[in-house]
Amino acid sequence: MKIKLVENIGRRGIEVLSLAGHDVMTVRDQGLQGASDTTRFDVCAGEDRVLITLDHDFGQVLRFPPERAAGLVILEPGARVTQRSLLDRLKDFLALSERAATEGHALDCRAGTCPHPFT
Repeated sequence: MKIKLVENIGRRGIEVLSLAGHDVMTVRDQGLQGASDTTRFDVCAGEDRVLITLDHDFGQVLRFPPERAAGLVILEPGARVTQRSLLDRLKDFLALSERAATEGHALDCRAGTCPHPFT
């Protein structure tokens, strides 16, 4: 799967996803830090990349229609964001992605669960 990570997920997140066999790029790789959410969404859609983010704005399905994207994953690491909680949510996402396609879906990965896709 082709994935784009936001800049606040970190190098370890890139390693986890790459070791699982995914093609991973970051917002930083393309100089998109500070770019608008719309720009990030459009770039990911154009590259056919799943966007993995902490930004709940991407859950606005009228503004960011999941069917236009390879997928949107919103990580919810819990009340206290730690590297461990981010990695746990990424692993939840990986487990789900092995069972279900992400294309055209938005996923909300919360602590302890990564539910079925919603559109």
